[in-house]
Amino acid sequence: MKRDQSAARVTGLVILAGSLSTAPIRADHIEETVVIGSHDRRQIDVAEAMVISPDPARFLSQAPGANVNGNGPLTGIPQYRGMYGERVAVSIDSAALASAGPNAMDPPLSYAGATQLASLELYRGIAPVSVAQETIGGAIKVETRRGEFTDGNAFALSGRIDGSAQSATKGYQLGAGLDVANRNHKLSIAAAQQGGEDGRFPDGDITPTEYERGRIDLGYGWRDRRQQLQLDYSRLETRDAGTPSLPMDIDTIDGDLYSLNYSIDVDPQFQIDFTLFGSELDHGMTNYHLRQAPPESRWRRNIAASDNAGFKLESTLLDGESSWIFGVDALRSSHDSDIGNPNNPMFFVQNFNNAEREVLGVFVERQQAFSGPWSGEFGIRFNQVTMDADEVDGTPAMMMPPAMALRDAFNAADREQRDYNFDAVAKAWFSASDSLQWYGGAALKHRSPSYQERYLWLPLQSTGGLADGFTYTGNIDLKPEESTQLEFGFDYQARRLSLSPRFFYNRVHNYIQGTPSEVVPALTFVRMMNQNNGTMNPDPLQFNNVDAELYGFDMDWRWAMGQQWQLSGLVSYVRGKRRDIDDSLYRIAPPNATIRLDYRAAGWSAGVESVLYAAQDDISETNAEQETAGYGVVNASASWQATSSLQLAAGVDNLFDKRFEDHLAGYNRAVNPDLARGERLPGLGINLFARVSYTF
Repeated sequence: MKRDQSAARVTGLVILAGSLSTAPIRADHIEETVVIGSHDRRQIDVAEAMVISPDPARFLSQAPGANVNGNGPLTGIPQYRGMYGERVAVSIDSAALASAGPNAMDPPLSYAGATQLASLELYRGIAPVSVAQETIGGAIKVETRRGEFTDGNAFALSGRIDGSAQSATKGYQLGAGLDVANRNHKLSIAAAQQGGEDGRFPDGDITPTEYERGRIDLGYGWRDRRQQLQLDYSRLETRDAGTPSLPMDIDTIDGDLYSLNYSIDVDPQFQIDFTLFGSELDHGMTNYHLRQAPPESRWRRNIAASDNAGFKLESTLLDGESSWIFGVDALRSSHDSDIGNPNNPMFFVQNFNNAEREVLGVFVERQQAFSGPWSGEFGIRFNQVTMDADEVDGTPAMMMPPAMALRDAFNAADREQRDYNFDAVAKAWFSASDSLQWYGGAALKHRSPSYQERYLWLPLQSTGGLADGFTYTGNIDLKPEESTQLEFGFDYQARRLSLSPRFFYNRVHNYIQGTPSEVVPALTFVRMMNQNNGTMNPDPLQFNNVDAELYGFDMDWRWAMGQQWQLSGLVSYVRGKRRDIDDSLYRIAPPNATIRLDYRAAGWSAGVESVLYAAQDDISETNAEQETAGYGVVNASASWQATSSLQLAAGVDNLFDKRFEDHLAGYNRAVNPDLARGERLPGLGINLFARVSYTF
């Protein structure tokens, strides 16, 4: 808490972006806003946000520069300023984790759970070095509901019940929580259930996009005058969830998450925070149980698992209006993935065998309030990244010489790799007046390869959710990505108008990208499989280092037109391209904008918004990417605070039932009478939704 207060004093300005409130909002009332922010963060209060989705990633659409790569109803991968996947760091209650699925069917943000989500915070632009270990593409911080202490000695009982439903998927969400607390202790228990059927678009159904997920959360907290302790456990179970842009669908995802958070105020100027966390994640997927099955000889079931353990130790030293942050953190993850055929016990592929990735980091950060109108943030971080994997094998390697050559080369290679990465951040603000503040920032950031990018030995589509239809092989000798980032802009807030534009440039040396494979056994293997199975899969790609750049502009703004009316919006543009050849980067969001008109009266509010996306013709030839046309949809919503405890909300998305294709939605991989294979997946049609929330 003291660290946040210090940062607020240093930055000295709160930008209200996307808020439903038309009046100036004090810092102690930020819970009433949908999106609140400071210089470098946007926090989305999901209790007010009109997003009825089982996927927490969908809330990111309310932040400038943010988008989602959608591979299924539960499988949204955050994209920020053209960077996505493991380039964007995600922490849940200060804990990090790595997905179990080699194709990111369970991206880290999915473990937050939409029904248990309290807030989602996006660090805008250059992320501080203290936030997470590898933030080359930004950082997202998630907080879940964990109850609140009271002010008295007597224990008090409180709780909540939430429910929502939507028409386009016949989906529902039910959640309930119960808290018992006094000033020193609190005990929380919560449960949630989500489910839905195949989504509907104007010309039919998107199959398979059904889903079912349940969750249980337990938490205990203790505090005294100087210390606070929080223990949490979460259990998530996902069943039968479609991912039509991937070669398989979700059969099961089971996750156990543990965390311990401890903080102590050593004195009024010195605070220590410690987090210890771990998770055990199990994942099963198939290409036959939800979608139309291929011939029995080509049935595939992948059983994957990920174990994560880590800690973060951080100390904050206040120095007048400035502060120091020192810390050390670690995350160790291990991954296994085994492919089989239930009709043929003799068939197997060790996709990944004990693929390990360990990051140990140290960092120091300075929040500096200079005399006069200047303030700044400066930080450095050093990470040691160690990776390794055990030997692999598989039936193809026993029967086909090209696969045998790939296996033997992988097993004979020096698979233990170690990278030493250095990050540095410098940001500055200049207060030109009470309403205008200029900003500039620069950073050097690094990211080491993922285990898929290094250790995928057989041409497969286990690519962390790229969903481009290509098979890939990894490259053990990959170098870390090195990003040089620049951004500048200003924050303006007057009584009625606020806007916060940012221009950015990001040059990435050793960007990791699939390029046409020159590995002869990999090429031969894919061509032999085409001949044997009658398929026409393209030649494989290999993860390699290239040079790339991303640049663009994003902004959020608000105009209070009176005591009750407000106009607000977002604008985002990013261009991503290769620098070594004339080609664009794959799966980059097209230019987009949102304009929203809100009306708020005592106890209720209503709004209508237009969401606009331009055509995307800057596409990757390397990934055989398809162009998409521009589109616009209209959404409307309203909420009513019926009593102090009861809130009702309803609305409609895609009001005019327009057919459109989201460029980030991927391509259809399943047999579907309403969609051709390889066709871009459409967005949902008209979607009526309602929500009720009761607290006591």
